[in-house]
Amino acid sequence: MRLIGTTSLVLCATLAVLSGCRPASGATSSSPTSPASLSFGSRAALRAAIDSLADAPVFSNAHLGILIVDPVTGDTLYSRNAGKLFMPASNMKILTSATALAQLGPDYRYRTTFAARGPVTDGTLQGDLLVVGRGDPSVSDHMLHDAMGPLRLIADSLAARGITRIAGRVVASGNAFPGSVLGYGWSYDDFEDSYSAPIDELLFNEGFSELHVRGGDRPGDPVKVEVRPARSYPIVHLNAVTGPAAAPDSARRRANTLAARKDSVTWEVTLSGQISPGDTATIEVTHHDPDVAYIAAVREALHDRGIAVGDAATDTLARVQPLATLSSAPMRDILKALMKPSQNQIAEMLFRTVALEATGIGRADSASAVVQRRIASWGVVPNEAVVRDGSGLSRYDYISPRTVVRILDAMKKSPSFVVYYDALPIAGVDGSIRNRMKGTPAENNVHAKTGSVALSRSLSGYVTTADGHMLIFSFLANNWTVSVRSVEHVQDAIAARLAGMRLR
Repeated sequence: MRLIGTTSLVLCATLAVLSGCRPASGATSSSPTSPASLSFGSRAALRAAIDSLADAPVFSNAHLGILIVDPVTGDTLYSRNAGKLFMPASNMKILTSATALAQLGPDYRYRTTFAARGPVTDGTLQGDLLVVGRGDPSVSDHMLHDAMGPLRLIADSLAARGITRIAGRVVASGNAFPGSVLGYGWSYDDFEDSYSAPIDELLFNEGFSELHVRGGDRPGDPVKVEVRPARSYPIVHLNAVTGPAAAPDSARRRANTLAARKDSVTWEVTLSGQISPGDTATIEVTHHDPDVAYIAAVREALHDRGIAVGDAATDTLARVQPLATLSSAPMRDILKALMKPSQNQIAEMLFRTVALEATGIGRADSASAVVQRRIASWGVVPNEAVVRDGSGLSRYDYISPRTVVRILDAMKKSPSFVVYYDALPIAGVDGSIRNRMKGTPAENNVHAKTGSVALSRSLSGYVTTADGHMLIFSFLANNWTVSVRSVEHVQDAIAARLAGMRLR
């Protein structure tokens, strides 16, 4: 373990109690607790060790919240600032996912309806093809390996009905998720990053496209660009060129100056800069309007199936008849796609969905109220949770460690607990903690949700002790000046300690 600054010696000494870290040869420590003085399985030793760590000078300016409980006996093994509010980052997804699973159930599926506004005669839909979305987040490369796959199936279904031409347009219909396509309190600087992509009732590929760029064979040669998953959206104007050859890798990175910029009126993309000969790069571009991106992908799937689409004006009062329905994967699979990689757009779609199903309107403020009511039923007091979005991107979300533990305890008692437990990242195995806690008793044991935004790191979930007792923990940290890895090392070391304990 490598820690930054001279105070790392003190932190290393306290971590020795928890995870076997040793100060460098010849170093001394002012820590009052030595590993030899503590029994590994003692609860008193655990409390002394965590106190020693949390009180270390390196964290004197930090806000640390820790709560560890035995849900069977109701015993609190450790508590520090358990009722204080912390910005949770993606630990907010614990509230969102738990509410969605409790309200909708593990077998819930989203349904997107494709309907004809007008009659179908002689192979022509004499009107518009309406696409009525209700928040399906699963039409993505991430979940399906090919986001275009389900849209091609819809095109096949229409062709099977004998439709070869749509006289009108392909239109997004309905407004299941009214209001802003961005979350309350999201950072302006992040809007062009895929993790902050806008969401709406129709969402294609989690709100972004990829530009796959390849340099030519020689300097000055044309650059090739392939847009995925839908090759036709967004429209890309190519101003990039193949630059001079560069090696080694560090020089190549400096030589590649590609940049994608969106026009603020048309939202078309201009790719400029240069890339080395034969080199490749992938640039993510967020969709300004999620509905427009989805409809563009549908039009492409229809075109590829030989179904022509026009732009004729149609009678908006014509009778509407359903043609096909696209069903998503079940909630149990969606939760894994949400929780393991900590996918923000899926979280926001679920957030709006619980409001849509409960109130008929998928507004963010309605979703906040629905989540607040649900967690209150699990014993969370009103002043220990401020819910502004579903993903934790908002810097106006605040929860306490006690809030998190109560929700995790409620899920442990739920008939759907196995679904929830399996959806969480597993230490040293998968998801956002696949590279953490390896080689410790926590590996392939701890199931926990991370959280990460500037000056906020969270880790909350379940750990099974050496004698088979499942504990619930929440570690929330805000406002420090040491390295991020120092904070994560502390969380990991405590989790590993818990995994190695014997309680009975």
